[in-house]
Amino acid sequence: MFQYDWKDYERETPEWFRDAKFGLFFHWGPYSVAEHGSEWYSRNIYDKGHEQWAYHEATFGKNDKFGYKDLIPLFTAEKFDPAAWAELVELSGAKYAGPVAEHADNFSLWDSRVNPVNAAKMGPHRDVVGECFAEFRKRNIRCLATFHHQWLWGWYMGTDIHGDVYDPANRVYYGPILPLETNQYIPRQKPDGEFNALWRDKVLEVIAEYRPDAVYFDSRANLIPDLYKQQVCDALYRREDTLITYKQFDFPEKCATVDIECGRFAECKPFPWQTDDKLEDLNTWCYTKDPQYKSAERIIHQLCDIVSKNGNLLLNVGPRYDGTFHPDAVAALREIGEWLGVNGEAIYGTRPWEICQEGPTLMQDNNFDEKHIDDQVELGYMMEDTIEEFTAQDIRFTRKGDSVYAIALGKPQEGRLLIRSLKAGSGMDRIEEVSMVGTEEAVKWERTEEGLAVQFPEKLPCKYAYAFRIG
Repeated sequence: MFQYDWKDYERETPEWFRDAKFGLFFHWGPYSVAEHGSEWYSRNIYDKGHEQWAYHEATFGKNDKFGYKDLIPLFTAEKFDPAAWAELVELSGAKYAGPVAEHADNFSLWDSRVNPVNAAKMGPHRDVVGECFAEFRKRNIRCLATFHHQWLWGWYMGTDIHGDVYDPANRVYYGPILPLETNQYIPRQKPDGEFNALWRDKVLEVIAEYRPDAVYFDSRANLIPDLYKQQVCDALYRREDTLITYKQFDFPEKCATVDIECGRFAECKPFPWQTDDKLEDLNTWCYTKDPQYKSAERIIHQLCDIVSKNGNLLLNVGPRYDGTFHPDAVAALREIGEWLGVNGEAIYGTRPWEICQEGPTLMQDNNFDEKHIDDQVELGYMMEDTIEEFTAQDIRFTRKGDSVYAIALGKPQEGRLLIRSLKAGSGMDRIEEVSMVGTEEAVKWERTEEGLAVQFPEKLPCKYAYAFRIG
């Protein structure tokens, strides 16, 4: 069989992506109907004894009579309004966005010819991807399609052998019946040609019909042979300014942009990268009952840290099954957008400075790596690492043109910030002006051998993080 050459797909990360810095995506599907556990609900209800298995049986009945496929008619999405979703993206300050095109459950959120199990023909009877992309483009929001369907190989193979996934008549919903071990992250039995071809054809269909600016692959794409992934690259990269993001080592380094799930880098990287994380403060990426959300302050600090190190933040928020968002999620996204409305010049379109950070709180290289994934496969939910809170002495740096931005992640109690990285004789050769982004009030400053001392103005333009423009 003809083999493509990966070198043909080496390319620079598009400038629009490097400028954007912040994106949103949305885990939404039949699993949202249950409002319980996580987006792994579709898998866990076939794992006998699992908490979600017990919940499903108590709520909907035994999984041989009412399986995951039977949630699809209940996924009505009667309040889904793609214009409202686009407004939320705009409100948040995100510059690229998209729904999860297909999770691991074989339910496509677009009008598919290659997969009859899709949102246009079942459940909502809406072309979610197409409608969202149309509304996003009206607002100059770049369009992202995310794919997790490499996980479908063995996804439904659980320990409850009576589940409807083991009925050959349901193959169209769940795929072929496979050995139980195929539900492991790296199974011994790898996907066959039929599975690989369908995996590819789903992505090619979205690329051809919806023309996404970016395509994201979740982990486990290492199971897919190179030929099929190269065909995806070949189709997407015929258009300029497109990109693929990938996890772990699923694509060669120079052919796509690396994404580290729920992670950080300790230092600035010479290459652009992305973190995908979630607004949800529980072990779920989809909406569940009694949701909890991270504070806007926490997300803003995370964004500043990531951007200073040459990265982007892709933030997930899960809609309810009906297509609406919890008011607390909307409030947090609005607050993030308000902060970006004031401080965007220190974030959008910036590049790393020679120093990325200063202060007591330093990140460690951290990624949702193979060990984390194995633990999630074993437990049925993700274990999250705790990341320290930032202090008022923590500073993150960016640059644009002749200006350096020092973003203080809090206000020191006395209102005086000492930026040691900008002491006389280091950092910038000459400093002529210091001002705070978002206010015209003059900033008092002094540069000594100890550092650049700046006094916060009396009236602050925002909360949580304060950007000083230095030039």
